[in-house]
Amino acid sequence: MSEKHNVGFTAPHFAASQVGLNILEKGGTAIEAMVAAAASIAVEYPHMNGMGGDGFWLISEPGKAPIGIDASGVAALGATPEFYKDESAIPSRGGKSALTMAGAVAGWNEALKISHQWQDGLSLNTLFDTAISQANWGIEVTQSLVDASNKTFDDLAGDPNFDQFLIKGKALKKGKILKLTALSKTLSHLAKAGLDDFYHGELASKLATDLEAAGSPIRIEDFNQYKAQIVEPLSVTTSKGTLYNLPAPTQGVASLIILALYDKVQHLGSTDADMVHLLIECTKQAFIARNANVTDPSRTPVDLSSLLTDESLDEMVKHISVEKAQPWPHVAKPGDTIWMGACDSEGRMVSYIQSLYWEFGSGIVSPQTGIVWNNRGTSFSLDPNSNQYLKPGLKPFHTLNPAFADLADGRRMSYGTMGGEGQPQTQAALFARHIYHNQPIDKAIALGRWLLGRTWGDESNNLKAERDLAEYVGESLIARGHDMVTVDPCNELMGHAGAVIRTPTGTVSAASDPRSDGKAFTDKV
Repeated sequence: MSEKHNVGFTAPHFAASQVGLNILEKGGTAIEAMVAAAASIAVEYPHMNGMGGDGFWLISEPGKAPIGIDASGVAALGATPEFYKDESAIPSRGGKSALTMAGAVAGWNEALKISHQWQDGLSLNTLFDTAISQANWGIEVTQSLVDASNKTFDDLAGDPNFDQFLIKGKALKKGKILKLTALSKTLSHLAKAGLDDFYHGELASKLATDLEAAGSPIRIEDFNQYKAQIVEPLSVTTSKGTLYNLPAPTQGVASLIILALYDKVQHLGSTDADMVHLLIECTKQAFIARNANVTDPSRTPVDLSSLLTDESLDEMVKHISVEKAQPWPHVAKPGDTIWMGACDSEGRMVSYIQSLYWEFGSGIVSPQTGIVWNNRGTSFSLDPNSNQYLKPGLKPFHTLNPAFADLADGRRMSYGTMGGEGQPQTQAALFARHIYHNQPIDKAIALGRWLLGRTWGDESNNLKAERDLAEYVGESLIARGHDMVTVDPCNELMGHAGAVIRTPTGTVSAASDPRSDGKAFTDKV
């Protein structure tokens, strides 16, 4: 009998985790498990992500540097400043907010090509089977979906195509069953026709027709021209190992800067309050660098890897004090998404993120396909002097950034979170707690967290701390000058984090966030 190997999967919805694990147990690769779970979570968490959104991948084989896939969309050919001449800013909802191509499905396709180099692949029918059933028979409405439904009701309920996300014209209620039959048919069609149909086939035609009817500038040419891209991840080496994240247009560089700075200053602290304060101060430096430099890859003012040199980081360290908080007038970037992680029996690992941007994205639902379109293009600016100035064919700024680490002790770690502005901060919190301060990974994720800046529609730019954290570090943080407010514990505002870790001996552990509806699974196959 052959030796059994550990596998693991984590997602912010338990049904998607189970789908991923099932594929791993069938002998599928980490990539195949991720594509199957990505289809499932597009059904189960339709407010957070979907086929009308974007995706970013980090794919790691043992002993090799990770590969990145940028499956984010570019502005449509017709999405010109002239198109928005009657607007003071790009609208955040409605047809005009649906201005960038959806890249997620192209990313699935590109990732599966890599998987097929590893071993013979499972069919799309096998990968999509559960997601098709989930959409057809209906999903149970979770509290997260209820909150999104209530929050967006006034903005989105007036569109007759949005009624698939309402029950008898009213906002969703927890525990009710929501059937997404159009989405089920679309997944069935893709399973038969192949993923390329999304950009070059019947599905592309239907989506282009529906988007044009909704007032979007996207046309069939935009579908035909789109391709996901293999990219080289950014990396930084610290005392704990080499950390990887995505390059522009993502804020991956900010995630790396925070932890690289913390590596240089963590010795200054000795208490939990010191850890939180120092990570917040590292975050401020990272966000200043990010805001000045991250835009479409073709127009970043510097090579982002230059921000990760010792010289650049040491300059930032000069602005970090363990006693005093730097003032913070920063304007934050909102956004919602899902992060998932996988490890297969051969030790191949995936860190993946998929998003519509805001809850239900643009709010535009394609009636022929059931697909919700993203509103990521609202990150563009109509100000000609902005580094985010709108231009067809370019990518907007992305909060999305899946993380991966090759640790100095031989462990490998796939980790990440949703939560817009909170993503780099939450990544830093769970990484610092687990790797620097030796807390178990599930505890590192579950413990009270903080968020500097605005997210999820909140207008304030202050420091938010969950009550269980604020009770024992709050006074110390306020004394150092942090403008802090307390929020409820276990708060979805803080994101849905997760991690999958593989040791050099092949043991796999996985953790999910109690703030989500998720679950982490490990098994031997």
